[in-house]
Amino acid sequence: MLLKKRILPLLMAVAVIVLPGVSGMALAAPAHGGGASHAEKPARGLADEIRHQILMLPYYGVFDNLEFDVQEDGTVVLSGQAMRPTLKSDAENAVRRIPGVGEIINRIEVLPLSSFDDRIRIAVYRALFSSTQLYRYALGANPSIHIIVKNGNVTLAGVVATQADKNVAGIIANGVPGTISKTNNLNPEKRG
Repeated sequence: MLLKKRILPLLMAVAVIVLPGVSGMALAAPAHGGGASHAEKPARGLADEIRHQILMLPYYGVFDNLEFDVQEDGTVVLSGQAMRPTLKSDAENAVRRIPGVGEIINRIEVLPLSSFDDRIRIAVYRALFSSTQLYRYALGANPSIHIIVKNGNVTLAGVVATQADKNVAGIIANGVPGTISKTNNLNPEKRG
């Protein structure tokens, strides 16, 4: 029991601080054709800068999922889920400093504090990233799979390479006991 009390906080620290992540779809470059107009180029540059600033947030991790939308008038709508209230305000402040950003609408949901949810986060994290097919998504500074847990409900968000990886992640998450529901919102880059 003492070992569990020491290991769980350590794993949370490693998973949240050492392995910050991003949602690949939420922060992926917008798809544009080869011949972008002059009006699209500044918007694309603004989106790239917003994406960069969000990725640089120090406490943005695998258990958070931040998204944004840039409207034609320069208004930026922030959405998604954050474990810490400070991440919500940090994201807004980082985007506010970018030249060309108009109004900011911050719809980031702060997830409730829950030791029950923390245990589920760790269990899903261990199950997913100990898989021989999925461990590569935990490598690097920005894992592309995000694990969102709210009141026992698990949502996987982000990007994986193939449909097969999405399916495996869903199967593994479904095998984690103690969860109420599981939703697989992973987006495959290609079918396969």
